[in-house]
Amino acid sequence: MAQARTGRPTAVTVDAAPRTTPSRRWLRALVPSVIVLVWLALAGVGGPYFGRVSEVASNDATAYLPSSADATQVQALLGEFSGASAAPAIVLFESDDPLTPEQLQGIGASLAALAELPGVGQGVSPAIPSADGRAAQAFALVGGDATAETVADVREALRGSVPAGVTAYVTGPAGFISDLTGAFAGIDGLLLVVTLVTVLVILVLVYRSLLLPVAVLTTSMAALTVALLSVWWLAKAGVLLLSGQTQGILFILVIGAATDYSLLYVARYREALRVEQDRWAATRRALRGAFEPILASGSTVIAGLLTLLLSDLKSNSTLGPVASIGIVFAMLAALTLLPAILGLLGRAAFWPRRPRYEPEVVKAEQVTPRRGVWSWIARRVQQRPRAVWLAVTALLVVGALGVTRLDANGVAQSELVLGASEARDGQVALGQHFPGGSGSPMLVVVDQAGLQTAADLLLDHPSVAGVSVVTAGSASGTATVTRDGVRNPRPGAAPPEPTVVNGDVMLQATLNVAADSEAAEAAVRELRPALAAAVPGALVGGVTATAVDTNDASVHDRNLIIPVVLAVILVILMLLLRAVLAPVLLVATTVLSFGTALGVAAWVFDGLFAFPGADPAVPLYGFVFLVALGIDYNIFLMTRVREEALAHGTRAGVLRGLIITGGVITSAGVVLAATFAALGVIPILFLAQIAFIVAFGVLLDTFVVRSLLVPALVYDLGSVVWWPSKLWRRQG
Repeated sequence: MAQARTGRPTAVTVDAAPRTTPSRRWLRALVPSVIVLVWLALAGVGGPYFGRVSEVASNDATAYLPSSADATQVQALLGEFSGASAAPAIVLFESDDPLTPEQLQGIGASLAALAELPGVGQGVSPAIPSADGRAAQAFALVGGDATAETVADVREALRGSVPAGVTAYVTGPAGFISDLTGAFAGIDGLLLVVTLVTVLVILVLVYRSLLLPVAVLTTSMAALTVALLSVWWLAKAGVLLLSGQTQGILFILVIGAATDYSLLYVARYREALRVEQDRWAATRRALRGAFEPILASGSTVIAGLLTLLLSDLKSNSTLGPVASIGIVFAMLAALTLLPAILGLLGRAAFWPRRPRYEPEVVKAEQVTPRRGVWSWIARRVQQRPRAVWLAVTALLVVGALGVTRLDANGVAQSELVLGASEARDGQVALGQHFPGGSGSPMLVVVDQAGLQTAADLLLDHPSVAGVSVVTAGSASGTATVTRDGVRNPRPGAAPPEPTVVNGDVMLQATLNVAADSEAAEAAVRELRPALAAAVPGALVGGVTATAVDTNDASVHDRNLIIPVVLAVILVILMLLLRAVLAPVLLVATTVLSFGTALGVAAWVFDGLFAFPGADPAVPLYGFVFLVALGIDYNIFLMTRVREEALAHGTRAGVLRGLIITGGVITSAGVVLAATFAALGVIPILFLAQIAFIVAFGVLLDTFVVRSLLVPALVYDLGSVVWWPSKLWRRQG
């Protein structure tokens, strides 16, 4: 190599290659070209499925309960009793003054028109005036597979037909399903655009290159489209359940993970180009360096996600395989498509800051590490390692104390959608004029012989405003049940016969409190054991019971899955690092980081955003994502530390590993945090909370735990962290 007068080797910028035969050069170009074309073809097939997820998705909470839950069994019987499986909707008409006869007549005409709309099953009930005369309500069964669309049609029809001075709302279960579906409508478009633009801006700032960010985003989008294609057909075949919530998490997880893995490969490829003139030799070197950490990282995430299969809730258990499929394609794309693209581009991929061929400079840096911010941080860790990790640990513990403020016992259905919600406004108005549980009754299935016993028990409860039984002989489909038996609303007429299915009847208990309130849930919890004792075999379902069963299942999942996730990840780390103590320390620091993220989130949710609470699944999802993804950065760091420790000793190795991986891991952390933060654009409480917890937690892991706590701990302990491997016996 030519030498400058100073003795420093002169960098070579030409991407020259050793002489090869024409057939070999042709083969080298053909294989990566075929890989790129195959991925692009698959992405082209999967691309159109972005707008078709709603065809195979369901946002019905009952569909995700375990089959053994009371609410699930009652929901399965509902169609047999009512003759339809559509969701009930409440149409509420409200006025500031008592409704006039003319207004009531106009309301009747509006309801008659609604009965003609496609998707409105079994007609619409007559308007029922409130006791104060300022409101009227009617009931309808709408939807089936198109509940949201039917509710939208009903609302549009009402806007043009209600009498002057009257405000109409569509609420009840169908109304809330429609609002929830509408909130998820932005996932295919808005969420994806915000995520991609955010990642593109970050990558341009990190690499100061034009081609490289495009190559990385192409890799991420290819992984996502192929994953979506696979998931769509599995959901179509009934193998997987897909919801708007799962879809949003899949989008974010695949783009974030694929970008992270791509950044790791890009860093290895840039290093390889500095010591290899031939781009394909650099590609092989980069793949050897990136393969193990990417495979270990992806496997850890997949293992963590698959523990969700232990969940009682199908919304959790189905997320595991759906997200795991996404991670598999993220790894495959980062290890095949991106190397092929960069191999074809060579140094031009980094234009205008092309890496130079400078093996002598690289060799010199192995003796004297490069300068920069990470060298400065490494020196601080080297000077006072114990003070650093003790101070950081104390800070994290203080942040984790906020966990005691986290209210994760469930939220009302009306609070799931952030921002405007007609169903929520309608429920508030409904509670001002009618019993709060109107239209969303507690459903009780009992043996026919126990009908009156169950009805009397329900009527004795202070939260029950009235009881009816499903019948086929009344205009409304139900008949009132009093302590004297089933009553016909028409004076002198014989009471209709209850509908009997396999010897059972279905009672509807209207509560005097909102169906999604804490008081309603308390009533369900009190009545279930009482009914089971009075009428053995009694089942309690409905909107409130579904919420109760969902919350109970979420708490069960949280208590079961979190320890399993920790055990699985600990085993993977032990196999990867060939040690016991280091994995224990890594898991402990990640758990502490999660506790801090959750504690800070509790303060923010309560004090800054004034959220009404959190779903019990929020800590579980936050834990699975943060621990599985947070371990990624520790894997990236510690695999490099082990590699450096084999050559330079543990203490020197941890400093070198910190310096070498600092830039790429920080960039990856910022990208992943930004992608999860993008979930906040979807106005769903659950997603907004997950977005904050994971985004904040990832940044905490990246800038504090991985940059300060872990290096300081490892440096302070020295080679003992590798116990009981051979590396443990080395000094330093």
